[in-house]
Amino acid sequence: MQVLWFIPTHGDGRYLGTAIGGRSVNFDYWRQIAQAVDQLGFTGALLPTGRSCEDAWILAATLVTYTKKMRFLVAIRPGLMSPGVAARMAATFDRISGGRLLINVVTGGDPVELAGDGLHLNHGDRYKLTDEFLTVWREIAGGKIVNFEGDYLHIKEGKILFPNVQKPHPPLWFGGSSLIAQEIAAKHVDVYLTWGEPPQQVAEKIASVKRLADVQGRKLRFGIRLHVIVRETESQAWDAANDLIRYVDDQTILKTQEAYSRMDSEGQKRMKELHNGSREALEISPNLWAGIGLVRGGAGTALVGDPDIVARRMQEYTDLGIDTFILSGYPHLEEAYRVAELLFPRLPLDNLPILEPQLLSPFGEVVATEEFPKQLKEHLRETTVASVD
Repeated sequence: MQVLWFIPTHGDGRYLGTAIGGRSVNFDYWRQIAQAVDQLGFTGALLPTGRSCEDAWILAATLVTYTKKMRFLVAIRPGLMSPGVAARMAATFDRISGGRLLINVVTGGDPVELAGDGLHLNHGDRYKLTDEFLTVWREIAGGKIVNFEGDYLHIKEGKILFPNVQKPHPPLWFGGSSLIAQEIAAKHVDVYLTWGEPPQQVAEKIASVKRLADVQGRKLRFGIRLHVIVRETESQAWDAANDLIRYVDDQTILKTQEAYSRMDSEGQKRMKELHNGSREALEISPNLWAGIGLVRGGAGTALVGDPDIVARRMQEYTDLGIDTFILSGYPHLEEAYRVAELLFPRLPLDNLPILEPQLLSPFGEVVATEEFPKQLKEHLRETTVASVD
């Protein structure tokens, strides 16, 4: 299992839909989150894209020098970038980071925002353009000279001179719930992403993409994008979930849902259908809570519970074929530490840091001026024995 985190370039705080408990997000704050991701055992982090966000490529390139291991999931935008330019950007980042780039292919789902960036294609045409874009991008990024004549792209001798570190190119990640999006994923990408829908819906989507990939003679990996609210007890976790939306009023929900209703994204439509703008029945599946989607676009669900419950729910997704989780929580700095502390010891991760007591840096505060605290593994072992007894 791989777990990535999220760097909130569009804002952060302790509550949703309000300035109360909000905080200034700036480079120093993003650096803190990135270094936490780098040190705590996360595989990497997703940087969002869109006009409500800071530019992901510039920020990721800056954060590379402050990190050592984490990987950066950064978007390329068919229709807003040429495939040759995007291939050069990826190759440069891959080299300067030592092979730490992951590519998130984002077709876009907001016609108003896309029109503001000069792209005036409907949903189907954007995905047809994406198909052409990825056909060209993969060839150029793989070191080939490309000549291509399509309905949207006309490329003459496209190529890069400086190669990627990762071969044949950095992995392509992609999410899309419509049939045409699934067809493109099956044809081109390495990891297919879904937002955090109930397990049955996720199972149906994975099965569909697998069938389409079989036709292409390809195998894909699968990932899921979720928020997480984990606390020492389940009741504390549900209290934290409800507290997160304590300042969200009906007017804010209405305004938010009206904005998202203009989008032609099938995934966003499916997210909205999980709650329909209502506070009632937000637990849409055991421990899967749709409250975040009341005022947030994109990923709108969270796993809520104590560490054992959340780990169990994640395992249920793993049993369906998910091997990668992109998680987040509010505020993102504190919750990165909380997730690593409470949840990571219960997950089958292979990149956890080794926690060894050091004389000058004890793991936890020294007790009574002379005793080192019990270490995590010892505490968990005693807790397990006590529960069995």
